[in-house]
Amino acid sequence: QVQLVESGGGLVQAGGSLRLSCAASGSIFSINAMAWYRQAPGKQRELVAAITSGGRTNYADSVKGRFTISRDNAKNTVYLQMNSLKLEDTAVYYCRAAPFWGQGTLVTVSS
Repeated sequence: QVQLVESGGGLVQAGGSLRLSCAASGSIFSINAMAWYRQAPGKQRELVAAITSGGRTNYADSVKGRFTISRDNAKNTVYLQMNSLKLEDTAVYYCRAAPFWGQGTLVTVSS
């Protein structure tokens, strides 16, 4: 079992920045790739960004150039730096280390 705990969500104005954190505990030796997903009201959950244990990353087209995923293997933590936030980035953000999910953290972008 792996436990994932997200933090860092909140309310921010459009154009602002937030950094999300996801701390992993438990059977962390089994973790390879970690990812951030998000789910906006009335929409399906979608992949935002992912990172392998070796540091390779990929991003959804909608966040490329604005979001950066990183990980600190020593701290078993993955981060999502979100800059130039837009109204459409409003969602619950979930951390994933397959097949496990975190509980989610709400990001609300206001005008």
